[in-house]
This record gives sequence, structure tokens and C-alpha cells, in this order.
Amino acid sequence: MISVPLALRLRDAGLRWTPARGDRFIIPDRGMDTEVFVLSDMTVEVHEFPTGPVIGFNGTVEWALDSVDVPSALWLPDEAALRERLSGTFVSLRRDGVRFAVELQVVGQRVVVESGDPAEAYGLALLHLITGAA
Repeated sequence: MISVPLALRLRDAGLRWTPARGDRFIIPDRGMDTEVFVLSDMTVEVHEFPTGPVIGFNGTVEWALDSVDVPSALWLPDEAALRERLSGTFVSLRRDGVRFAVELQVVGQRVVVESGDPAEAYGLALLHLITGAA
């Protein structure tokens, strides 16, 4: 799972989320920025309405939160989701001491992005792919 600041950068760069079971997310700016929720068929699930998808909190009577629209939630993608979005550009993930390096092949150019955390390295590689920024 990536950090909140990187998730914000990815969302702002245009990464879109179609909520699926097992996805982790937070609800920023509502006093729950550090509460990580997980989509599940049992308590938190996506409901489709004519106005758009809504994340429903079922069986949470102790909370004053029944549902939140998807754009109000911030997705915290895991390594698998990030790697999937890197698609055919992904070459490898390797560990170099305490750093992790994600190698991409983008329009014939080798791109390497590093971080101390493998999920962050994948996230930074995806950010590079979306924005072209180093």
C-alpha cells in the first residue's frame, strides 16, 4: 500500500479508481485521515446508484457514516494494482541494499525509479508514466 501523499499525487495526475473488493482507502478531510478502510462484501461495499457509485458502510451503526461517494475517498493501491497499471512498460523490481528499483521500458527508453519501499517505488514509477516527470 502506498503513502497518502503519493496517492494524492497519483489521483491529481489522473489515476482513476474503480473500487473492488480488497481495495484500501481513506476518507480525507473528515477527521478520519488515518483510518484505512477495506472494501469487503461484508461491511464496506460499492453500491451503484443513478448518480454514481457510492461506498456503503453496512453494519456500522456506531458511526455517523452510512456512505460516501467514490470521489470523496482516496484509494491506496497495493503493489499488485500498481504493477497492473504499469502494464507492458514494467520490466522488473529489484532490491539494491535498502532501496527498491522499478525498471520500466517507455518508448524505447529505460526508466528506473527508486524508493525505500517497494509499493512506493511502483507508485512513483506509475506517476512517472502518467506525468512523464522524473
